[in-house]
Amino acid sequence: ATLLLSRCLLKMVKENLVVPEEILSFCCNGLQGSTSPPRAWEPGKQEEVPEAMASPLPARNPTEVQMSQLVLPYHTNHRGELSIGQLLKWIDTAACLSAERHAGCPCVTASMDDIYFEHTISVGQVVNIKAKVNRAFNSSMEVGIQVSYEDLCSGKHCSICKAYATFVAQSPSGSKVKLKPLIPQTEEEKIEYSIAAERRRMRLVHKDTLKDLLTRSPRESELETRDGSVVVPAEKTRVESVELVLPPHANHQGKTFGGQIMAWMENVATIAASRLCHAHPTLRAIEMFHFRGPSQVGDRLVLKAIVNNAFKNSMEVGVCAEAYGQEMSVSRRHINSAFMTFVVLDQGGQPCTLPMVAPEPG
Repeated sequence: ATLLLSRCLLKMVKENLVVPEEILSFCCNGLQGSTSPPRAWEPGKQEEVPEAMASPLPARNPTEVQMSQLVLPYHTNHRGELSIGQLLKWIDTAACLSAERHAGCPCVTASMDDIYFEHTISVGQVVNIKAKVNRAFNSSMEVGIQVSYEDLCSGKHCSICKAYATFVAQSPSGSKVKLKPLIPQTEEEKIEYSIAAERRRMRLVHKDTLKDLLTRSPRESELETRDGSVVVPAEKTRVESVELVLPPHANHQGKTFGGQIMAWMENVATIAASRLCHAHPTLRAIEMFHFRGPSQVGDRLVLKAIVNNAFKNSMEVGVCAEAYGQEMSVSRRHINSAFMTFVVLDQGGQPCTLPMVAPEPG
């Protein structure tokens, strides 16, 4: 009856008909449960809002992006756990959306800082990803990402990892775009804003640090030895794979999606680790993806991985990505590098002892 009365009243107003006083009085008093006479509406006069309702809610960061993904069987590995490659795709997507929300133009992934994975995620659980811009510099910006999982049956929530990605804003022509400054609002945002400058400085010296390490690499006689351990030549762990970049692998700009490249790199690194331990390894940490250049639809991506060293309970795998066009004569472009740490867990979830690696001469 209420719905029918409302429709009739709306129709009478639209047709400029006179509304009977009895109906108007009922709408203003009866439906609200009030016995006081209705107040006449005065044009241009605003209604007073109670003080409790007038207090503003905390402003939400305009760059914040929240993504929730249900883990389905085709997202997982042989153990029914979410593939890290798939998780990297989701992380990169959420971070890119946040960066573009601030820049107002297309953005590309420049780097992804170290990531440490605290837990695995199973089929049927929900991955919750929250990304927001921490600070904008000239043409680049830092995006902070928080990843957690939610068990829909038990209601349990648990943190998976935190990550920091750097994105560069680009115009349609490919030139860099000057970004507007970001003004932090909350205390947490102000802290992240301050620390972002130091993290940026560390990223810039990361490449020089690796070069310095190579110049001071130990001689073969100084390499670690373990009595009674099986020794596997590093060459046996080497993996090389090629991928053709197709339209489904590209982003909305026609360039290879950064998350897809990271997923391919994680795949070959896992194969290299498996060749050392002859088991299914678990990825524990990634040391900085650094994108050195773009690739696009039609390019061929060569992904190479090898176990650099094996310690007692963990191993480091070096992986890189190179791109070239349709012509084989064109030299390959080194577009990405990363180092990944794997462990092998027993049935009780404890790390197993790994074989040693015999490095190639030089």
